[in-house]
Amino acid sequence: MCANYRPIAPHRAYLLHFPEPKDLFFKDDLYPLSDGPLIFAGTQGVEWRSVKFGMIPPWAKDLKIGRRTYNARTETVHEKPSFRHAWYHSQFALIPVETIYEPRYIEGKAQRWGVYRQDGLPFTVAAIYENAIIQGEQICSMSMLTINSAQHSLMKQFHKPGEEKRSIVVIPEQDREEWLHCHFDEAAHFFRNFNPQEFTCSHMPR
Repeated sequence: MCANYRPIAPHRAYLLHFPEPKDLFFKDDLYPLSDGPLIFAGTQGVEWRSVKFGMIPPWAKDLKIGRRTYNARTETVHEKPSFRHAWYHSQFALIPVETIYEPRYIEGKAQRWGVYRQDGLPFTVAAIYENAIIQGEQICSMSMLTINSAQHSLMKQFHKPGEEKRSIVVIPEQDREEWLHCHFDEAAHFFRNFNPQEFTCSHMPR
């Protein structure tokens, strides 16, 4: 799972080879219900948008649910009430990220560790997104898709001992356009662990 990440810095957007975002500014440290950048396939091509981190489904009465829906398990995303509308409408997107933060337990105590590319480049995380009207205001929101990482040499180091190991899904550059335009029947093709040799981690206390 990932509940905390550092989004791409706007001036580094060109490194993803997408059009640069216009008038979008974000905090360096995002948590559920924070506003963060999202890349999706719009009617005029690839677009950037500011969205809530944590899925707000169309039937929600308020934003509180976003504190529980920031990750969507790929194994059950199609059946969960919060996610299935976005899933069956193939509302797939990319979250541009510099670093994700995970808890690593050292001598029984959780430490905040950052996971990032060894070459220092930003990367893109698979997401689903949704639009809802909450108290008369249009809210666009997203959730990171996650997969089991029990066999992943890097990601299996995080979370509490005994808990299932989960990882984000990294969409590499060559697959980004295809992911943004894929149908939900094709999505499972993208659900694979990223190459651990391309990433590293370090202790990053708050």
